[in-house]
Order: sequence, then C-alpha cells, then structure tokens
Amino acid sequence: MVTRDGRTEMSFGVMGGYYQAMGHAHLVSKIFDYGMDLQEAIDLPRLIPVGGNDTRVEAEHTVPPAVATELERRGFKLVPSPDPIGGAQVIRIDWENGTLTGASESRKDGIALGF
Repeated sequence: MVTRDGRTEMSFGVMGGYYQAMGHAHLVSKIFDYGMDLQEAIDLPRLIPVGGNDTRVEAEHTVPPAVATELERRGFKLVPSPDPIGGAQVIRIDWENGTLTGASESRKDGIALGF
C-alpha cells in the first residue's frame, strides 16, 4: 500500500517468490519515478539477479534485444527465464475525481477489483 498525505493512494500486490520484494520496488518506481500508467508498469519485461554477487540475470523473453546486448556489454550474463517472472495487480485511488483505476497482470490469470 502507498499513502500520501495520510490517505491511501495505491493498493497493490506482487507475487513471485524471490522476485516479490524486487517486484514491489520495480512497480512503485515505474509508476511514481517514471510516471508510467498502471498497466504499462505491470507489462514491461522483467529481469531479476540470480544469486548473490553473481553477474547472472534471469530475463523474460520479452526483454528487447538492444537491452540484452547492453546488459551483456556491461558484463552481465542473461539467463532466459523458462516462465514469466512474477505477477501483479494494482488499484490507484484518485481522491479528487472519486475514481479507482486498476490494472492486472497479463502474464497470469488475475483481476484488479475495487469498490
């Protein structure tokens, strides 16, 4: 949950085992730091480090080739993920307009519901 000025602004959940904590940070950053809309933030390709100080990075097949090439140029070894990485649902509250906006994971079954 994200709050601002004492009010709930966004409720969300990210699943995915070892990806979960990083997934929460990714989602919040994409929405608040980069101004992405909810669905865009959820749908972007995902990457996750493999192991502690290792340079391996697990990557979904949707990572653009230019991104993969740049990561490899920087010394990372991309490991293809056999499955989608994680999943998310999110609802954002617009207190001024009295509306809820939701988005749900396209990689898995799910729905974002609010009332």
